Amino acid sequence: MAPQNRKEELLAAWRALGGDAGREGWRTIQISHTCTCRILAGRHFPGNEEALLVGFASVYVPPADQLPQGRGFLVSRGNLGADMANCIWVTLRRQSAGSLELFAMMSDDVLTTLEGMVSAGDDRLFNAFIARIRAWQEFMKKSGDGVLGTEAEIGLFGELEVLLETMSAGVPCLSAVEAWQGPMEGLHDFTFGVGAIEVKTTVSPNRFPVTIGSLEQLDDSLVRPIYLAGVRLVLNASGQTLPEKIGALREMVKDNSVALAMLNSRLLHGGFIDALADRYTRRFSKATMRIIEISGDFPRLIRENVAIQIRKVQYEMDLDLVQAVNAELASALGKLGVIA
Repeated sequence: MAPQNRKEELLAAWRALGGDAGREGWRTIQISHTCTCRILAGRHFPGNEEALLVGFASVYVPPADQLPQGRGFLVSRGNLGADMANCIWVTLRRQSAGSLELFAMMSDDVLTTLEGMVSAGDDRLFNAFIARIRAWQEFMKKSGDGVLGTEAEIGLFGELEVLLETMSAGVPCLSAVEAWQGPMEGLHDFTFGVGAIEVKTTVSPNRFPVTIGSLEQLDDSLVRPIYLAGVRLVLNASGQTLPEKIGALREMVKDNSVALAMLNSRLLHGGFIDALADRYTRRFSKATMRIIEISGDFPRLIRENVAIQIRKVQYEMDLDLVQAVNAELASALGKLGVIA
């Protein structure tokens, strides 16, 4: 029976290449004919490790200690012998301690990323290859079964709602995705020039709990202007699941391969992988979005109003109790300088 999907194709190829424990070097088979670079599934002997091999016509490969590794895999230059010397080969290879299932998901995802960049040159393809692997590296650091917890799922959905509305307001898709720093553990969820938007999301109908993670997060003496976007979601059957929201965003950026690759990388950094999309079944709709510019009278703890002896602070407020003027997102984006 033919493989039903790319992951199964990879696993089947690695099974077919197994054996020959006494030999040394590589056994490979080509698995993609739609990418501008060459892509092979392979095994490296005598260790018999599964690998994805990508061949570039001309690209600079950093030294081994600057390439991603760990968490069950490593990236390195590959020497496939004289017959393959017309390419510079870079290999993504599973280590013995790494899960084959997770490595197959990772290889499938990396391959899909490369195949989606049909007009890209070698440098961009190599950078996307490395960036995607680094995103998986961050994902593998997260504990659990690979599925976002309830709070993280709600938080990501809220950030994606703001990202979608930012693009709908006229911000170019690449600029909007570049500004989205939430998954990258930035100080603010969105950074535009010298300003920022911090997103807080809740499904609570009676109060709006907001956790502020530091003295710097709402300090407009460091970043100005800062807007707080409070997104209230409701659970209902007519809403979208997290994967459906992601699908809508991908549709918006599909004509910009750089923006799409960056969006996918951000999602992986944020803890979402497509292979587990069917695990997200809750449906959300946006009830309200409140945009507030942080100014002098906004209730907050910042370095200026906290004793110097206090070094770190995390606190919670109820946004529903905050009396402040609500702004339109388009107006905030205009003041941030990203739309006219």
